[in-house]
Amino acid sequence: MEMWSLDSLDELLFAASRVCSSPVALFIQIQGFIICLVLALGWALASHVRSQEIRRIKENMRRGNSFAFLYQDINDLEHTKQANLPMVSVVMPLKGFGEHNLHNWRSQITSLYGGPLEFLFVVESSEDPAYTAVSRLLKEFEDTVDAKIIVAGLSTTCSQKIHNQLVGVEKMHKDSKYVLFLDDDVRLHPGSIGALTAEMIKNPDIFIQTGYPLDLPSGSLGSYCIYEYHMPCSMGFATGGKTFFLWGGCMMMHADDFRTDHHGVVSQLRDGGYSDDMTLAAIAGAHKRLITSPPVAVFPHPLASDLSFGRYWNYLRKQTFVLESYATKVNWLMNRALFSSHCYLSWGFAMPYIMSAIHVAAALRFYSKGYSYGENTALRLHGLSTAACHLICTVIELLSMWNLTRVEVHLCNLLSPEASPLSLASYNWCLVLIAMLVDNFLYPISAFRSHFSQSINWSGIRYHLRNGKIYKIERSKDKGPKFTDLGGKHLYGKKGAPNHYCFLKSLCKSFGQWRQPKKYDV
Repeated sequence: MEMWSLDSLDELLFAASRVCSSPVALFIQIQGFIICLVLALGWALASHVRSQEIRRIKENMRRGNSFAFLYQDINDLEHTKQANLPMVSVVMPLKGFGEHNLHNWRSQITSLYGGPLEFLFVVESSEDPAYTAVSRLLKEFEDTVDAKIIVAGLSTTCSQKIHNQLVGVEKMHKDSKYVLFLDDDVRLHPGSIGALTAEMIKNPDIFIQTGYPLDLPSGSLGSYCIYEYHMPCSMGFATGGKTFFLWGGCMMMHADDFRTDHHGVVSQLRDGGYSDDMTLAAIAGAHKRLITSPPVAVFPHPLASDLSFGRYWNYLRKQTFVLESYATKVNWLMNRALFSSHCYLSWGFAMPYIMSAIHVAAALRFYSKGYSYGENTALRLHGLSTAACHLICTVIELLSMWNLTRVEVHLCNLLSPEASPLSLASYNWCLVLIAMLVDNFLYPISAFRSHFSQSINWSGIRYHLRNGKIYKIERSKDKGPKFTDLGGKHLYGKKGAPNHYCFLKSLCKSFGQWRQPKKYDV
């Protein structure tokens, strides 16, 4: 009976291998090869753009500009030029408190931007754990940094994040020329604000400047899934200039656009807005406004050490739910196109791996059982050939992903010479491959669930959409999660920890205390 069962399984496996050798299956596998190679090409082009910036910084350092990580031209550090820099208001909507927040906030408020700066930390209420932690941080820097914490109250017509952002904009200084929105998981470089501002001054036609995170996986499969999810998107931000993509974690805009509600930026966000970046990107597209991403706008993004697979799934649900929100009919059509193409390409990427596994398993059983050579031999060789081609394409893809990560790690080290150097040593590339399969397999499932549910729980708040806009908001501490997805932040209760790291505090007072940048081997 056992032998009969094994023989039956063998026949089933061989039949599956024959099906995977059909013309339709061959098309699916070749399509998977092309997807792998296109991703590899995109990452290669992105690494080229980032590498050019690395070479520029090193060349300037070689010519004697020790502050090349801040300014391309050392003459820009002259007092007369620094004194004329415009004022920037940095608005940071907060929710909860996690293991990396203090480090991230310090990197933000200890910027070496030479012009006037104000930092507005915006929380929902004083009961938010972030309130206590930020209050302690601001007390430490009260003599050197213009910063304050604002209680925004509960949102009623839009997402809590957008509500916090708009309240921050209302409270910004009347002389601010630019407003920079930052998520609390963004770890800035000392010269990031200066670099973004310089581009805005150079080209007044820029509507929004943005950047993108470099995920630092914590070791769990969930963290690698998030890293893999972000990597294909990263090539759209490594253009060295114009882009159609926008990341809500870092957005610099003209302050007057909010004061005057230019293009309806305030009203579109306030009246049912769920996603800040998707809404603003839709506005930019509708009015043909320019979005840019400078090559230095890549930011280390450490993921929570206890990031579970369940929290990854919640994060993926939020990302796919974004496509259900829209501002205009054109925006709806674009989101439907993104929804369809992403689902198709995700399963188009994952399915060939299943087929290759079937081919390899069938070949191993065929030869281990000593079956006679015949018609099946050609099928086995055909299956192994396609599996071998798939392996080659996968290796090329992983090498390209590794190279882009290596380049971005090196760039981050050059841009933050005061910080502990990042390293590729902690990346597990076997987990990266597994994460690629898991993430691409689950994406369509998450997307369809978001489409049919039309509701999402974001940090303990459930939002309901109707016609692409938020129409109902439910809050319940008991039913919502107690931790956020990426940072593992506590959402409820007054939590905050004293800190002991004050190295960057001295850097805000004087450039003279800045040590010479070093080169790091990646």
